[in-house]
Amino acid sequence: MPTADATGEAPRDCPLCPRLVQFRGDNRAAHPRYFNDPVPCFGDRNGRLLIVGLAPGLHGANRTGRPFTGDHAGDLLYSSLLRHGLARGNYEQRPDDTLALVDCMVTNAVRCVPPENKPLPLEIKTCRQFLSARIAAMPKLRAVLTLGRIAHESVCKALSISAREYPFRHGAQHMSDDLALVASYHCSRYNTNTGVLTPEMFDSALRAAKAAAAG
Repeated sequence: MPTADATGEAPRDCPLCPRLVQFRGDNRAAHPRYFNDPVPCFGDRNGRLLIVGLAPGLHGANRTGRPFTGDHAGDLLYSSLLRHGLARGNYEQRPDDTLALVDCMVTNAVRCVPPENKPLPLEIKTCRQFLSARIAAMPKLRAVLTLGRIAHESVCKALSISAREYPFRHGAQHMSDDLALVASYHCSRYNTNTGVLTPEMFDSALRAAKAAAAG
């Protein structure tokens, strides 16, 4: 069975989660020009900050093959990174734009798009090997910004720490040895449209994560 490579990437056409494999196949038939495979990480492998989301969006990262690219969450995430000096270039919702991340990397707890954007617990657990490998492959990592409870708890498990002792709440900051964990509500359209997460709230969490990474 496939395992994570040295950089924490899943193989193309990963077979580990049958339901996600089937969904990818359905999407290949419906959207043959989409990426429709595990979405690789994006950013600086020597970065001090790792940002972890939930999973690729069907018509966002699953289409473009780059995390958060082409959906509403990416609009807020990448504009915020640009504003805080954690990215340069232009974000144009496509993987061949000029956007480049600075001192940070973006990934997801689950690399394949799940039906209704809801991965099953077993799929989250199965995909965690890629998250663990990504964390291990960042030699200068100082901070992780988790977007949403699922991402936060998966990061905790990848670090072999208890989510009860490092609980998720927006704006929470924890230390695990020399690694800082900063939590934010996910920057999804639902959260921003309902006011669960405002741009100011997200900006505050990102600012805290950047400061923790700078150490």
